Parts: sequence; structure tokens; C-alpha cells
Amino acid sequence: MAAGNGRTVRDLRRANRTAVLQRLYFDGPLSRFELGPVTGLSSGSVSNVVADLVADGLVEEAGSVDSDGGRPRTLLRVAPGSGHMIGVDVGETRVRVELFDLTLTELARAEHPLTPQRYEVEVIVGHIRQGIAEVLDAARLAPERLLGVGIGVPGIVERSPDRGALVHGQTIGWDAVPLEVLLRTGSPLPDTVPYFIDNGAKTLGQAEMWFGAGRGARNAVVVLFGSGVGASLVTPDVEQGRAVEWGHLTVRVRGRRCRCGALGCLEAYAGAESLLARWREEGGRAPEGTDEETALTTMLAAAHPPEGVAADPVALAVLEETAEYLGAGLSDLINLFQPERILIGGWAGLALGARFLPAVRRHAMSYALRHPAGKVTVDLGRLGPDAVTVGAAILPLADFFARGGRRPDPAPEYPLPAWRTALQERTPR
Repeated sequence: MAAGNGRTVRDLRRANRTAVLQRLYFDGPLSRFELGPVTGLSSGSVSNVVADLVADGLVEEAGSVDSDGGRPRTLLRVAPGSGHMIGVDVGETRVRVELFDLTLTELARAEHPLTPQRYEVEVIVGHIRQGIAEVLDAARLAPERLLGVGIGVPGIVERSPDRGALVHGQTIGWDAVPLEVLLRTGSPLPDTVPYFIDNGAKTLGQAEMWFGAGRGARNAVVVLFGSGVGASLVTPDVEQGRAVEWGHLTVRVRGRRCRCGALGCLEAYAGAESLLARWREEGGRAPEGTDEETALTTMLAAAHPPEGVAADPVALAVLEETAEYLGAGLSDLINLFQPERILIGGWAGLALGARFLPAVRRHAMSYALRHPAGKVTVDLGRLGPDAVTVGAAILPLADFFARGGRRPDPAPEYPLPAWRTALQERTPR
């Protein structure tokens, strides 16, 4: 049966469950009385939905509060153990895998370092599979209990009906890599557990918007500053965020060659890889055989040594130049999208941190148009180095909420007749 707007009774029930779950998740614990105004549902609808969610084990009591002259009101919250998600960050220095409960409390993690500038597909797939097995084993969790696995990757992700998620990672040498299919082959997970694969900057943005420095903003840009640079744009029209290949804007005609092969990209000047390369070209010395994170730490120590030790003028100059390029790149985002907030995350952004931020802000404001620049704030993200894995885990969580807290139905082996489909839509769930 369809409502006047074309939605079925099943759709309405799912939407009501989603509304209650999301409000309890973000604002709970709440009483049934409080859920009415924040969800827009009647008291009867709230009671029915809560009863369903409690019966499904998704919602539980969390104490009580006194009411004005009446009986104490029972508080409700999302039950942490009622669902589990895995978040994966295919980063530039390691593959990080984390297992979370429904409230995104970390239960287990595994990390597998990567050889610098080596992104063999088979190696990455192996690390992801092994990491998933390790965290499930550490938490003694059956794979069937997972709501899904979210994976943040470098590059552009597109979806094919027959090959699932395809990753175009030009800077790491990936060309239409069928990552989802490869992970399914020999996977420790049953076919009923879905994979959600998206750009790492987008998953970082998702995490900061849900739980970090982006909460409450309607228009924001979240920047991932690592070996390279990327960004995620969040607007009312794109609430889940949209990855933008900001690192490959041309900032200098016939400039330095970027990892993507083009000349003069922002990433060739503002990414940590290029920052360290320019320092070495000017005579800077990082310990041999170290990864980028260690090398950047060494450079920062040279630029800002303890009191009484002379600073490395070359390191200081390269950092200032990098701050100007990054600020100029942010000015493009300000002029194009006019966001309320710009948040800088990623391992390099966090390593450079508060010491680097004033120079970046100063250059961003000087290059941007005055009106949009006057309305934007530029700050660091709040979620630390785990933000990409948290954001990746949010992908299956958001899908779970959109389904009203129900797992995906198993796909039928053959098309159902029309009468059967209509009957299923009318059946209470």
C-alpha cells in the first residue's frame, strides 16, 4: 500500500525507525517524551517504534530522570553491542584496520606498514584481508555479526554493476582496480557482509562532520594533508560529502612534476612527499631508510629545535613555502565553494599542527576574495590519526541507519513475481 506521496507503509516505518535511531545515537540518552519533538513523530508512533527497536535489541534502557510532578521518565540509548563495523584506511604509509561497536567504540585494531612508494594491489588486498581476520579474532566476533566493512582509498572510486567498486588511483598506479571483487575472492567474510569503498578524503570528512570539528556546519571542506593532498566537500546538497581531486589543481604552469604525471599540481608543492623532496634538494638530511612520517618529524625538529640550538634555515624556508602553497590552494576552495569551515586533517596536517596553521590561514585569506574569506574559519580536525578509519566505519553505519536499523535482505536467486513484491511491501516489519 502506498501513501499519498508514493511511499509505502514499509517506507514510512523505515523512516520512523531511522529518525528515532539517529536522534538516540547523536543526542541520547533520551526519553520517549523527548523523542517526539526532536523526531516530529507522535507519541503513539514513538512508542511503537521504540518497542520495535527494543525487541530487535537495538535500543536499551539507560536509567531514568525525574519529570515535573509525574513518574520518572525512562531514558533510552542505542545498544553498543547490537552491531559492529570495520573501518579500513588504505593510507600512504600503512594499512590500518579497526573494529568498532555500534557506538564507534574501538574494540580491536591491526596495522600493516607499507614499503614507501609501493602500492602493489595484491599486497594491499592481502593486508586488508589479514587485518580483518586479526581484529575479528582479537574481539572473538563472528563475521556474520558485521554490518559491513568500510574502506577509504586514495583516488577516484566508481561503481560498476558487474564489478562493484573500481578504484582509479593514478598517483599510486591503480587503473580501474576491481577492489571489491578482489576482496571477495578468498575473503574471511560471508557474502552477506557488504563492502563500502570510497575516497579516503571523503571518509575523513564524514568522520569530522559526524563527530569532529565539522559538527553543526552546513557547508564545509575537509582537507586530507598526507603524502599528497585531497579534500571532501560537504553541502546541504551533498550531505554525505563528495571527494574532489583538489590536489591536482594546477598551481604553477610548467612546474614540478606531480606523482600523477602532470606538471605544476598543488600536490607537487603542498604534499608531504614533495615537501620532503624539496628539503632534500636544498641540502636537508633525513635519516636513511626512514618512512615519510619519521622524515617529516626530523624536518620539523630541524626547523624548530630546542632552545639554544640554531634552527635549520632551509627547513624553515621550505615549510613557509609549503604553507603558502597550501594557503593558496585553500583560497581556491574558499572562492569556489564559500564554505563555513575548512578543516585540515591527515597525518601530515596533524604533524605540522598548530605551529603551521597561522601561516596557512594568513596565506589563504590573502589569496581569497574578501567576502567569502570573511565568513570562513580554518582549523585542524579533532579526530586525530584514526579519522579515516572512523569515517570508513561510518559508511556501513549510515547505510544501516538508512535501512531503519535492518540488515540488507539477501538477494533472491530469481526475480519475484509482482504480486509477491507488492505483498512484501505491505507486510509489517
